[in-house]
Amino acid sequence: MPQQGTTRGRGRAWARRWVPLIALGAIMALVFAMGWHRQLTLENIAAHRQTLKSFLSTHAVLAPLIYAAIYTVVVALSLPGALALTLTGGLLFGCLLGGTLAVIAATSGATVVFLIARSSLGDALTHKAGPWLAKLRAGFQKDALSYLLFLRLVPAFPFWLVNLAPALLGIPLKTYVIGTFIGILPGTFAFASAGAGLDSIIAAAKAEHAACVTAKGAQLCTLHINAGSLVTKELLLAFVLLGFIALIPTVLKRWRARNAAVQPGC
Repeated sequence: MPQQGTTRGRGRAWARRWVPLIALGAIMALVFAMGWHRQLTLENIAAHRQTLKSFLSTHAVLAPLIYAAIYTVVVALSLPGALALTLTGGLLFGCLLGGTLAVIAATSGATVVFLIARSSLGDALTHKAGPWLAKLRAGFQKDALSYLLFLRLVPAFPFWLVNLAPALLGIPLKTYVIGTFIGILPGTFAFASAGAGLDSIIAAAKAEHAACVTAKGAQLCTLHINAGSLVTKELLLAFVLLGFIALIPTVLKRWRARNAAVQPGC
């Protein structure tokens, strides 16, 4: 009987550790295999803009909840399309509500990834980590919030990677949630604001597409909306500057510690 109890306990521990990761991986594989992730484009949003706005007008409470749920799932599955969804939030709900929904949903989805990665991989990495990784983890944990804000603010790092890395580096859940929530605020509201003015861009793209269809025929024309044009060099520079500002407390702390270490004794 004790052996059976031990075996069952190990089985439950294995399931708690690996089943969420396996389930997440299986769902991701299914979504990519079916090509569902390719539906998250501004072109599709533009094509169904009137349908979406009609649904919003008749389901004012349900529509934001559905939007937030879809956004959370997209982030949790590390699917491309977060930018399109953020712009859509601004388009459908306005900058304030759309940005708020996007921040909450993105933080929730990122937290799901963090918890699964920490339970499945983080503990194992802690036990098997070499000295260099243990030193890296210790240094990152010492100023975790500043480093996490830097990673979130500077757009040089993929969102999915910044979701995973803190779990492997032993960052506390509270620090992760706070750092994620604050770190994505500027970018999310910037793009939600751009999305609020997306109607004119969509209208221009549709007019250009209609003219192309008239001149060349529908088979030779595609509706294209360039979301990349909304990401200006000035906007990227602003995010980079914010990221370095987030590191100032860490730099000052280390500078003071170094100066204190070299001060002669009394």
